[in-house]
Amino acid sequence: MSSPTTVELLWGTRQPPRRGPKPSLTLGGIVGEAVALADAEGLATLSMQRLAERLGYTKMSLYRYVPGKEQLMALMLDAAMGEPPEPPGDVSGPVRWREALRAWALAIFERYRAHQWTLELAVGARPMGPNEMGWLEAAVTAMDGMGLTGPERLDTVVLLNGHVRSLAQQVGAARDTDLAEQVVRQFAETMDAAADRYPAVKAAFAEEAARAANRAFGDDLGDALSFGIDRILDGLTVLVARRAKA
Repeated sequence: MSSPTTVELLWGTRQPPRRGPKPSLTLGGIVGEAVALADAEGLATLSMQRLAERLGYTKMSLYRYVPGKEQLMALMLDAAMGEPPEPPGDVSGPVRWREALRAWALAIFERYRAHQWTLELAVGARPMGPNEMGWLEAAVTAMDGMGLTGPERLDTVVLLNGHVRSLAQQVGAARDTDLAEQVVRQFAETMDAAADRYPAVKAAFAEEAARAANRAFGDDLGDALSFGIDRILDGLTVLVARRAKA
């Protein structure tokens, strides 16, 4: 029997064999342990051999469930993303889509932040699993009644997700306190050396420094996250209003 494809594993369409001894492992258990390993150490050290050792089995035992690392990482991504949250239930009327999209963006940000390594896997053309597809479905459905075309809805998801991903990556970098302090110090040195050439940048950062004097490095990313989400939604509001008038 041929090995299951990534799509078959993600969607559970491959029928398990009916004969033979009861499996001692489960695909869900293997994926769950792989997610825990990636959460603790990132993807760099992840291997089928390392995973087998953590589970107390041989590497060949794992291949009975998942044919390779490529398929394993696809399963890990879908498991880590989980199901999307339910849309806000206390919103109605013309602003429902805005509240729903905002809640979606904040929720997927938290999911990325909880599993930083997913940012490395959720890129490019690849098979999508039911959980990841569910996130897309939730966002597209939130735009019902706005008058956007299908491609415009998908582009809106790309725009929101791109902003969220960018901030989630910065959060990951900010967790390294030594690196964060080094970046701040190097930027201060740069401004001391060349501030006269970039007066607008100097003024903007001086104002930001005064506002965030008592905040830890990286805390202002939450403000940047909300600011960007709201500006994207503001743009959609203008587009919807313009089309309504037309």
